[in-house]
Amino acid sequence: MDDLDIPIVELVAAANRGDEAAWVEILDRYSPLLVSVIRRFGLGAAQTEDVAATVWLRLVEHLGRIREPQALPKWLIQTARNECLHSQTVNRRTVSQDPLDESWSATAAVDDDLASGLLRAERHEALLCGLAELPKHQRDVLMLLMHDPQLSYAEISERLGITIGHIGPTRGRAIDALRKTHAISSYMAAESTRGKDGERRDPATLA
Repeated sequence: MDDLDIPIVELVAAANRGDEAAWVEILDRYSPLLVSVIRRFGLGAAQTEDVAATVWLRLVEHLGRIREPQALPKWLIQTARNECLHSQTVNRRTVSQDPLDESWSATAAVDDDLASGLLRAERHEALLCGLAELPKHQRDVLMLLMHDPQLSYAEISERLGITIGHIGPTRGRAIDALRKTHAISSYMAAESTRGKDGERRDPATLA
């Protein structure tokens, strides 16, 4: 199977037919997204592997019931979150708290940076979802351009086996394609309805 330009809708359909190559491509595309979500919960290496394996197993069980294949990244994110919370609950030791203790009150208080942190997480997840929708050669270029520490064009050229002169044009086309992905366009549409406090507003009330 040529995986360069296969839309996720076709990949999901092929995977439902038992196409092993389609499953491998889905794993390759969305593993970075899945690992990124799981790591935010601070799980250990073994727990991270267990959660990832559980999420992929859930996908095998439910793929045929996903009515909108374009929503697969969001499904993976939500399932990963649920499994991480379950894993934390199972492994968390019960610690008694005194509601009258000042330290408990401080811990329970809402952090001023919480809202902005959640917004950053949303943007990051939207970016990963959008990248997963791109053809592999465009996704690889953008991922390497975002590499930390920053890579030179010569290093990117060597890793991808393309000439330095092709990196810039490929980057431009990839960014244009990224803006048009379902994940990014949906995120931008939702962002346009968000108020200054971070809460999303009904578009009908924005006029």
